[in-house]
Amino acid sequence: MALQDEMGEPDERKGKLTATLVLVTLVSTIGSSFQYGYNVASVNSPTPFMQTFYNETYVNRYNTYLSESLLSVLWSLTVSLYPLGGFFGSLMVGPLVNKIGRKGTLLLNNIFSIVPAILMGVSVVAKTFEIIIVSRFIIGICAGLSSTVVPMYLGEMSPKNLRGALGVMPQLLITIGILMAQIFGFRFILGNAEGWPILLALTGIPAVMELVCLPFFPESPRYTLLHKAEEDKARRALQRLRGWEDVDGEIKEMYLEDQSEKAEGRLSIKNLCTFRPIRWQLITIVVLNMGQQLSGINAVYYYADSIYATAGVSEDAIQYVTVGTGSVNVLMTVAAIFIVDSWGRRALLLVGFGTCCVSCVVLTIALIYQSTVSWMPYLSIVCVIVYVIGHASGPSPIPYVITTEIFRQSSRPAAFMVAGSVQWLCNFVVGLIFVFLMNGLGSYSFIIFAAICLATFIFIYIFVPETKGKSFLEISQIMAKKNGLDERTESKELQDLDPLSYEVPSEKKDKFHDEIPLECKDNSMEELPWEKKDNFSSEVPLEKKGQSIVTAF
Repeated sequence: MALQDEMGEPDERKGKLTATLVLVTLVSTIGSSFQYGYNVASVNSPTPFMQTFYNETYVNRYNTYLSESLLSVLWSLTVSLYPLGGFFGSLMVGPLVNKIGRKGTLLLNNIFSIVPAILMGVSVVAKTFEIIIVSRFIIGICAGLSSTVVPMYLGEMSPKNLRGALGVMPQLLITIGILMAQIFGFRFILGNAEGWPILLALTGIPAVMELVCLPFFPESPRYTLLHKAEEDKARRALQRLRGWEDVDGEIKEMYLEDQSEKAEGRLSIKNLCTFRPIRWQLITIVVLNMGQQLSGINAVYYYADSIYATAGVSEDAIQYVTVGTGSVNVLMTVAAIFIVDSWGRRALLLVGFGTCCVSCVVLTIALIYQSTVSWMPYLSIVCVIVYVIGHASGPSPIPYVITTEIFRQSSRPAAFMVAGSVQWLCNFVVGLIFVFLMNGLGSYSFIIFAAICLATFIFIYIFVPETKGKSFLEISQIMAKKNGLDERTESKELQDLDPLSYEVPSEKKDKFHDEIPLECKDNSMEELPWEKKDNFSSEVPLEKKGQSIVTAF
């Protein structure tokens, strides 16, 4: 205790938005996340013109028109192969980010955007609609990679006090991408018979920009230090990102994390699913990502025009209402950036899913009675807008942040593979079956989404902890307790954080004994000479110096 009183509580330096951190965030999110959102909505407005092209191409080949059922199948494939490609892209995340790094993966990923952009742009000239369907799958791979790698990349580079805000940035650019696709899709811009190939091809421009600019920015310091063992390079990267020279505290925290990784090793998906110390982390990301997609948000994006038509909006006004909804989506995601680190992740998730649940119930009622009550179509539009507000405030952006925060460096790539796979598989299912769901259940389709939102709300309320303002090590400790492990757990994920916090197994005692300074072998700090105490103190992370050494981890 005398040592703790002598040291006192140190002032913790808060991270700031440096020019490097801002620019790398913009380059990675515009170059990658923007494309994800753009390609979600780019086929919405030109749907009738693209279907006409499919029919004309088929007639030129076979001298007969496509049947209604075959056209529906081809269009469902055009829409749903994008998220299916995203599913396969998410499966590639782990091997790529471990082999070539986070930045390297983003650079390689641009191939999956530029090539299909060119192919879709020349599809009319080539007189083939199959190339559009194939290109949608390939560009889905791009989206699957970027949707998981960008949050991982930014989360590992961000200081903990800005990690939430920067973690929402990918979702902000996704919503901006959706909005831009809706604006470009106006009939008098590119959403017409002549302009739709250009509308689809524009997705390649952000990819080219990222390919040119991203090489000038650093790789994730955590990847550089823990995977590549290049401390000097990681230190220089941190100094650029933080705007100051003294980054020893973060380097030491990364080394503490590395101690556990050496015993634990990198986790594959199979090991991730069977490793008891991260059981609740795995369950959490599966539930959050299923809730995010099965709550109906992509049904709104993919079939926004038909939803508004069902709600009674005139054909001329539908595009403007859709763009208005997209604008609300962007504004609420911007608001989430400013409140995620003050309100917290858990609160935004609860508010978001609760709002979506209520909106789906009211929307169902409005759609049922819209033919008998004159003002019901307007209530339907309000419900859709309120739903988008709720989803943009929490369910859309926060799962990415949570996935980054609750997993350690060794398990993070596999965790993002699982999260991305679940997200894109659910996205694929919704895109594929929603049109048939609407045909079969009609207005009652949204009751299913309401039930999913409610179930996710209950799970979050009971099981998901708050992570705002906490270091990765602190969050790891919180999740260890949820997994039935305390600070003295037998799990190597926590044991190796501090050699004094647990009893060493007998077969390792001799080796471990040699690694502990002679003065420390009785686990007592009180008898250390003051110069030894200072040295020992310097090895303890700043946020732990005011705590007991035995219980620091």
